[in-house]
Amino acid sequence: MDVLLDTALGAGYTSIDTAEGYRNEAAIGASLSRLLPAHQLTRQDLFITSKLAPRSQGYDRCLEAVAKSLEALQTSYIDLYLIHWPGAQGLEPADSRHAALRAESWRALEHLLTKGTLRAIGVSNFTVSHLEQLLQSCSTPPHVNQVECHPFYQQKDLRKFCSKHKIHVQAYSSLGTTVAVSPLLTEPVVQQVAAEVGRTPAQVLLRWALQQQLSVIPKSTDPQHIRDNMALEFTLDDRQMALLSALERSTKFAWNPDCVA
Repeated sequence: MDVLLDTALGAGYTSIDTAEGYRNEAAIGASLSRLLPAHQLTRQDLFITSKLAPRSQGYDRCLEAVAKSLEALQTSYIDLYLIHWPGAQGLEPADSRHAALRAESWRALEHLLTKGTLRAIGVSNFTVSHLEQLLQSCSTPPHVNQVECHPFYQQKDLRKFCSKHKIHVQAYSSLGTTVAVSPLLTEPVVQQVAAEVGRTPAQVLLRWALQQQLSVIPKSTDPQHIRDNMALEFTLDDRQMALLSALERSTKFAWNPDCVA
């Protein structure tokens, strides 16, 4: 963990995305305690995101999970905290209790937001239906919805809904799925555009998202890729953007939340 975070901080990264379910919060907290002074940074220079696991849905469990994340990350606050999945562990997808449990979790997050323990709150993998349910009962609308989004799976209807309700959309799986060679990175159109602008396919995919007001959280364990993913100071022209946006094919790489009631 030290090597990856050291490379990222050295390349100028200030955003760290983790989750209860990733089981790496403690490693991140320990690494940051050593690396921040080395890079002449403080906690206030970072933006840390973590997420509630499906097993921790519900008011009391959510409060307990956030407390454990704070301890593991060695911080007194989290910049953005998300409900990771609309469902609760142990329930069938169609069970009506999912909606009640995520509403309880949200009530806990709203409480922690007022205390300042969480600086912003949001959701992940929520569909339009899930968001509509939440908006009917919440006091504070989600600040963020973190979802899979890339040229093969653009989520236009969801993004339009989020824009209408001032919910920022953050894209994950921007580079496709974790396989030996992602089909997004080998897509001929992506490679063509990359050659035209003198950048890598990964950089092109990330830039496509940024130019549509999506924020991105690319994952890599390769130090050079970590540095490349930060070097996005270029622009795709309208033709190149149109070529990439024409790649929509409803190809999803991550789990599909549509089945969760």
